[in-house]
Amino acid sequence: MHHDDFKFEPVHGLPEALPDGEHILWQGSPDPKRLARSAWKVNWVLGYFALLAFWRVMASAADFPLTQALLHAVPFVLAAGVAAAILYGMAWAQARATVYTLTNRRVAMRIGAALTMTLNLPYVCITNANLAVSKDGTGNIAFDLSADGTRISYLMSWPHVRPWHFAPAQPCLRAISDAARVARIFADAAETRVAEPRLTRDDAPQTAIAAE
Repeated sequence: MHHDDFKFEPVHGLPEALPDGEHILWQGSPDPKRLARSAWKVNWVLGYFALLAFWRVMASAADFPLTQALLHAVPFVLAAGVAAAILYGMAWAQARATVYTLTNRRVAMRIGAALTMTLNLPYVCITNANLAVSKDGTGNIAFDLSADGTRISYLMSWPHVRPWHFAPAQPCLRAISDAARVARIFADAAETRVAEPRLTRDDAPQTAIAAE
């Protein structure tokens, strides 16, 4: 039986229907493998267990034949496999629950595998965007928010924040495919939105000036 955890969403990835005049330009989610490597540092964890296994073999080789010393590294290899499986599973759950959306007016981020929330970042509140692209084309797009704009919690929003930027935290589209193209979509939409003239209503009474 198919079960949709986000069946309540009127629009995929968004908590409510889009208002008149707003439309979606792009939607995407993190790549689970890239997210596991960049956010959960799977390669570093595997490297740590590899060093432990190497140290155990070298220590055992002084008292046992090499073939038997190699067997002493098996527990570390198994532990590395379990750790990698857990981290990749967490990354997959986060990627499955995450939907990044670019509209002609804002960046929307539905995030959180356990506690789901949506961050709405109007383009007028974003002062700068930082793009980091890997060799395979995946990358991160982090956003600087204006001083009077939205403030987010680093811990509540992790891993969808720019690493090591705590105060203020910078929301980030993490491990997305074809990041350079997505950045261009964002830049064009944000430039157009910010350049739009905004009409404000002045409720102050007006004084008519009669021509003499």
